[in-house]
Amino acid sequence: MLRASMIAAGLMLATAGPLAAQGKGIRLWNLTTSTISNFQLSPAGKDAFGPNQTLNDKDKEVDHDERLRITGIEPGRYDAKVGYRDKKQCLVRDIEIKADAVFSIADKDLKECRK
Repeated sequence: MLRASMIAAGLMLATAGPLAAQGKGIRLWNLTTSTISNFQLSPAGKDAFGPNQTLNDKDKEVDHDERLRITGIEPGRYDAKVGYRDKKQCLVRDIEIKADAVFSIADKDLKECRK
């Protein structure tokens, strides 16, 4: 029994290493006071927004104080289009996004908002 437990523990350690090395990826932390229903990124100043990243979330929205995994982008500087349930859309300019790191958006970052 002890031998089986040791083998199982060894297998878990052997597979955990590669997974841990991958990191957690890039994540958005929603510090705005509302639920985000649309979040798109464009290289800073390019106005070439990609897909809606909120579709990566299980309920397709990012609540206040929730984190969202961002996919399909490389580290760099980006502009973001942020949309809410009430159809309000805002821009956030020149966000620095780092590999395997969390970046946040707060109400004070929202610019050029319109419905």
